[in-house]
Amino acid sequence: MKQLLRNSRLFYLIVFVMLLPVAAWAQKAEVDRTELPIKGPWYPPITTLDARDAKAPPVFEVKAPKDAPNVVVILLDDLGFGGTSAFGGVIRTPHFDKLASQGLMYNQFHTTALCSPTRQALKTGRNHHSANQAKITEVATSFPGATGMLPNDIASIGEMLRLNGYSTAGYGKWHETAVWEISPSGPFTRWPNYQGFDEFYGFLGGETNQWAPAVYHNLNRVETPDDPDYHFMNDMATQAINWIRFQQSLTPEKPFFVYFAPGAVHAPHHVPQSYIDKQRGRFDEGWDVIRRRIYEQQKKLGVIPPDTKLAKKPDDIKNWADLSNKEKKLFARQAEVFAAYLDMADHETGRFIQAIEDMGQLDNTLIFYIAGDNGTSAEGVMNGLYNEMTYFNNEPRGSDIDFMLKHYDDWGGPTTYPHMAAGWAVCFDSPFTWTKQVASNYGGTRNAMVIHWPNKIKSKGELRSQWHHVIDVVPTILEAAGLPQPRIVNGTPQRPIEGVSMVYSWDDDRSPSRHQIQYFEMFGNRGIYFDGWFAGTVHLKPWGKVENRFPEDVWELYHVKEDFSMSTDLAKKHPDILAELQKVFLGEAVKYKVLPLDDRRQELFNPNIAGRPDLMFGRKSLTLYEGMHGLLENDFINTKNTSFEIVTDIETGDKPASGVIVAQGGAFGGWSLYVKDGTPIYMYNYLGIDRFTAKAGAKLPEGKSTVKMDFAYEGKKPGSGGTATLYVNGKSVGSGKIGQTEFAIFSADETAGVGLDAETPVSEDYSRAGSKFNGKIHKVTITLK
Repeated sequence: MKQLLRNSRLFYLIVFVMLLPVAAWAQKAEVDRTELPIKGPWYPPITTLDARDAKAPPVFEVKAPKDAPNVVVILLDDLGFGGTSAFGGVIRTPHFDKLASQGLMYNQFHTTALCSPTRQALKTGRNHHSANQAKITEVATSFPGATGMLPNDIASIGEMLRLNGYSTAGYGKWHETAVWEISPSGPFTRWPNYQGFDEFYGFLGGETNQWAPAVYHNLNRVETPDDPDYHFMNDMATQAINWIRFQQSLTPEKPFFVYFAPGAVHAPHHVPQSYIDKQRGRFDEGWDVIRRRIYEQQKKLGVIPPDTKLAKKPDDIKNWADLSNKEKKLFARQAEVFAAYLDMADHETGRFIQAIEDMGQLDNTLIFYIAGDNGTSAEGVMNGLYNEMTYFNNEPRGSDIDFMLKHYDDWGGPTTYPHMAAGWAVCFDSPFTWTKQVASNYGGTRNAMVIHWPNKIKSKGELRSQWHHVIDVVPTILEAAGLPQPRIVNGTPQRPIEGVSMVYSWDDDRSPSRHQIQYFEMFGNRGIYFDGWFAGTVHLKPWGKVENRFPEDVWELYHVKEDFSMSTDLAKKHPDILAELQKVFLGEAVKYKVLPLDDRRQELFNPNIAGRPDLMFGRKSLTLYEGMHGLLENDFINTKNTSFEIVTDIETGDKPASGVIVAQGGAFGGWSLYVKDGTPIYMYNYLGIDRFTAKAGAKLPEGKSTVKMDFAYEGKKPGSGGTATLYVNGKSVGSGKIGQTEFAIFSADETAGVGLDAETPVSEDYSRAGSKFNGKIHKVTITLK
């Protein structure tokens, strides 16, 4: 009986469906964009037997809202508020200036004071601790808010737009994927393609050698040309131009979203000589004169209020007049190369923007041009650096004036990996005191920003002084595109966006700021903005060491509504206001997972100290095979500060063997076991300064051989030297003294691999192309002792 009833119900349901008009398919369902991916409409079952007698429903396609603009976010790196000429800088940035003259300039736009956190906040609309990006990914810890792993309940703007019908692409610097996830083993869920970008071409770390970069195209490593005229910034701009042309040719009705993030002007300051020559002599007056010139031009242009005071320099920065002639010569050269790098970045960015205009798409493209992801970097310390890695390995020669002057003529070229003196960072952060890393001062967090969209923003060349933060970009894009914040993305309920849309400010320069409260924190440097007031403390200088415990920090108070440059500390005058703001900071810190505060820097490069996952999982041995290369330092067994051995099984033919068996690092630090004209050699390249060699006294026999390198570490102090001994088929064939080793890091982007030396070569005995081994490598085993 029950079965009969069920069959009866089914019969009536079928009859009901058959009576539904076919026109129901054509009824336009309301699209719910709060749950992504967007669900297709439900169609009743088809009961018609023959397709000739039936009408097919329309194919469901996800399309962006009508009139949704193209979106481009341009983000320069390590450039402070006084960097661009539109904001008073002495370095010409005509393409940035052109957008500024045709759009809106924001003079109270803020970042987080460091690379990865700003980028994650920019793409998600959430505070960087909310997105688990307290610091850069290389120093992630296991504390909530600092893991470096973007949680599933925070989708990026790339994913939001892609699932709403946009074509999406990213170019240049990424620096958001957890370092232990950047390997062929993945997981790839936090790589660009899985964060909403259909196309990605760039580097995943914090910096790269612009002459020989570690580039990924989507999930795959790219071997860039071994060409002296090659430069990554030119390459990435060309790739971006080619993509938008292709995308618009095939799907002109589909809007695009491009994230365009050059490595400039982050170290290494690599730039062609033609750009450097244009800057010769322009910085001979020094950072004090030029800093004041920028300040005066800022007042003249109106990008700072006329009554703004030039805040004092940090006490540690010397007066230019007190420098020696050698220091002045070197430091002026450093600034010339920095300026040339910015010139090139502006040129290549302008080339990309021009391509959009040439396609007739500029008027309907919403562009955010953010001139820096934090203040200018003072990580070059007081003298600058010939090789930035010397700083991380505590090598004083890297910042020695006489040593660096030997590289004066090739500064910025392929044989250097340079950074500039901190005095220039303070200069280009005018009119503020501090620099990158100092989240408690606008010198570390305030960046020039332009918004350009001719179809909707009718004001041209006007200034907007509403207070905003990088987390405000995502809600602005969503409002401009007519899209809601999604409630659910890929099955995961989403955390509310924490930023505030800036659209309200486009047509009204006098409307009050809607972003009323914002915390800042970086390495213990912390502050709080609240309705025109700012309280903060400089806990750790970019070039210094921790001096206080957190409770001992001295806080400052500024009425930034009236004191644009934070020049007058009111802490003693208004202790009650300071106390209230400190309470507000603590409340925000708990709310957004800022605590516990962590002021460790270099020691957090060690995953065991940091407490983050490590791909090697404490292993003592790693076996690799021919063709395995492109392994970043966090993916490779750590041979630093210990004895170890390399055992390789190789095979050679009738020609003398040559090429790399296994290598790690590059021209500015690393080691290589290779063969030259049949002779095995082990070379240790100490920061590009010293090279130590162990060379066999005989050539390899023809056929199969076992080559072994045994390194006996001597001394208990990190970075000590040792003895490298070579063996062929169990017989000792040579040894050499390794005078000193790198205790902390070889490189930010140079890799390890079997059978070739990618990026720059460790040894001058071979070129990048010549590093490929001409025999057969069966396996390589590295074992720690």
